Amino acid sequence: VEGGWFLRYMHANGASMFFIVVYSHMFRGLYFSSYSSPRELTWIAGVAILLLMIITAFIGYVLPWGQMSFWGATVITSLASAIPVVGNSIVTWLWGGFSIDNATLNRFFSLHYLLPFVIAGLSIVHIAALHQYGSNNPLGINAKTDKISFYPYFYVKDLFGWTIFAFFFAYFIYYNPNLLGHPDNYILRTLCQLQLIL
Repeated sequence: VEGGWFLRYMHANGASMFFIVVYSHMFRGLYFSSYSSPRELTWIAGVAILLLMIITAFIGYVLPWGQMSFWGATVITSLASAIPVVGNSIVTWLWGGFSIDNATLNRFFSLHYLLPFVIAGLSIVHIAALHQYGSNNPLGINAKTDKISFYPYFYVKDLFGWTIFAFFFAYFIYYNPNLLGHPDNYILRTLCQLQLIL
C-alpha cells in the first residue's frame, strides 16, 4: 500500500499522543474541580469515555498479533475469570472459544472498529452536558461580562498549542516511530515460547 507505513505509524503513535492530550484534559478537570456540582454529568461522561478509550487502545494493541499482543490478551482477558459464577463464561465469550485464537482476533478487530463510534456518541453527550452549565475555571467566574471571546484570543492560543503538538507528533512519526512500541511485539506469536520480559 502506497504510504502505508505513514498511516500505520500515524495510527500507532497517534493513539499514544491522544492519551497524552486526554490525560492533560483530565488534569485540567481535576485542577478546576470540574467533577463538582452542577457538572457531574460532564465528569461521568468523561470517565466513561476514558474507560472506553482504554478498552479500545488495548484491543488495538492486540491486533498486530505479536508476542506481547498475544500474551497481553491472554493475561488481561483471563482476569475476567476471577468474577464469581460467570467469570469463565465471560472469558469463553471474549475468546470466542476455549483459547485465544483467530476468533478472538476477529472479535477484537470488530470491537476496535465499533467502539470509537460509541466514544463519539459519548463525546456528544460530554459536550452537551458541558454546554448546559459552561466550563469551570479556578476563579469561579460565571458572568458573561467577565469573559473574553473565543476569537481571536483563545483561537490563537489553541492554534499555537496545536502547532507545537504537530511538530512533536511529526518527530515521532518520521524520526522515531517505534519508540513507544515494544520490540517483542515484532516477534510473531508462538505458544511455545513465553517471553522473559513478561
